[in-house]
Amino acid sequence: MQAIWNDKIIAKSNDTIVIEDNHYFPKKSINMEFFKESTTRTNCPWKGDASYFSLKVNGLFNKDAAWYYPSASRAAKPIEGHVAFWKGVQVIE
Repeated sequence: MQAIWNDKIIAKSNDTIVIEDNHYFPKKSINMEFFKESTTRTNCPWKGDASYFSLKVNGLFNKDAAWYYPSASRAAKPIEGHVAFWKGVQVIE
């Protein structure tokens, strides 16, 4: 699987985990050059507290376009530390 935004591959992995139609990429598979930590935090009742990354690619900024669970709930432990995308990021095979 590949995550692409603004014509750049920002993550690539054969080991994504799919939950609720989102591919969660292992953190080691993302290209940190394009990721900036965000202060945004949200809560999912069954997965726990999510943290976010914004993307900066080819001079364009995409606020909070990626999220992850640094300490996932017991039910969501398999995706702990994995990164998922939205806000125009394409995930393709």
